[in-house]
Amino acid sequence: MTASSGRALRLTVVVGENDTWRHRPLYSEIVHRAHAAGLAGASVFRGIEGFGASSLIHTARLLSLGEDLPVAVVIVDTAPRVRAFLPQLGELVTDGLVTVDECEVIRYAGPGDRPGTPDTDGEKSP
Repeated sequence: MTASSGRALRLTVVVGENDTWRHRPLYSEIVHRAHAAGLAGASVFRGIEGFGASSLIHTARLLSLGEDLPVAVVIVDTAPRVRAFLPQLGELVTDGLVTVDECEVIRYAGPGDRPGTPDTDGEKSP
């Protein structure tokens, strides 16, 4: 995102922890592709319990079923950038849930965006 606040889309992809893409965790492939596409950021959250289309409940409380917990990859960026990324998900996500929601970004800033901290050139920002 170029602006520090404003209207955006939140893309959420829910897959299984054990889902893979070419021997790599699927959630990791999604994050790396989002990074390569120049999206503002991506975070992965591991669920402790859930069920999906299979109706099988996965939970961290039972040893035998705690092996394939749900994970959610959340990406927030401008609508055009998120929509441009969606075709890549069509290739990757065969089982899971993909949602897009409108949201409002209140603050989006990195360490160099705080007043009085060095920016990427080593200069202090005002």
